Amino acid sequence: MTKGEQIRLLSWRLRVLRSSQEPGNSVARTCRHFGVSRQTFYKWKRRFDEHGEAGLADRPRTPHRSPTATKPEVVRKILYLRQNYHFGPGKIGDYLRRFHAISVSTGTVHRILRKHSMNRLPANQKYREHTKRWKRYEKPKPGHRLQMDVKFLERIPGTQKRLYQFTAIDDCTRIRILKLYDACNQATAIRFVDEVIRRLPFRIHVVQTDNGAEFQSKFHWHLQDLDIHHVYIRPRTPRLNGKVERSHRVDDQEFYQLLDKGGISDDIHLFNKKLREWENYYNYHRPHGALDGQTPYERLLAKTGARLSATS
Repeated sequence: MTKGEQIRLLSWRLRVLRSSQEPGNSVARTCRHFGVSRQTFYKWKRRFDEHGEAGLADRPRTPHRSPTATKPEVVRKILYLRQNYHFGPGKIGDYLRRFHAISVSTGTVHRILRKHSMNRLPANQKYREHTKRWKRYEKPKPGHRLQMDVKFLERIPGTQKRLYQFTAIDDCTRIRILKLYDACNQATAIRFVDEVIRRLPFRIHVVQTDNGAEFQSKFHWHLQDLDIHHVYIRPRTPRLNGKVERSHRVDDQEFYQLLDKGGISDDIHLFNKKLREWENYYNYHRPHGALDGQTPYERLLAKTGARLSATS
């Protein structure tokens, strides 16, 4: 109710009370004229006698005690995750359940966000409707397809140099390998894919990349020599590398925009150390919406366990 509406309501109730005091009038006649019950009339009169005109205002309808209400510390956690990470209600619930052992329903989270006027995301985070929908796919076993791409980072302040984040993500489990380099060429891509092969706990069958210069002939034949098939996506169709592209957006939202780059942006070794910490968190602790709240490592265990039990 707006302030103007509150003032009009107080004036009308005061008018009802004063009308009953006019000569020749009565409480019963006043109530019939204004369409209120005598019980309501005497309630207003009692409040007016005790508190004056302020007593005629509507009182809060919230209960004095709410033993099942969400605790304030839980509300603060929900608002923090929304404000700093722009998580939706479902993801906030997953985080609270995993990291704080707090069970809060998606509906409760949504009501809390709406109460604090945080149910709408900033303009740059809003869902954009697609003119054409595409079908989500997922390979059935780890290593069947690995998507690889390069993320260009901002230039180092005061220099013309920039760093490049090479990313590889498994299509099935979403396990990722990340590494920063100060060059973006085929030699760097070969070094990166060798590290990916060394670090992943399963064999890689196919590597999928875009048509960038860093993934051309030398890189292609290096994979062929390792008995790994290399496929290119169609030109100007980054959605075909959608998993790695989406993971880069997660990097922006949950790592780079929260990272204090002072002192590390020009130190590639320290930067890679921070990136490795983020990679470990992403793989082992961060619940993934497309994996029904599992982490990539938990999905790997589920897929590997299913495969072992089927062959035993």
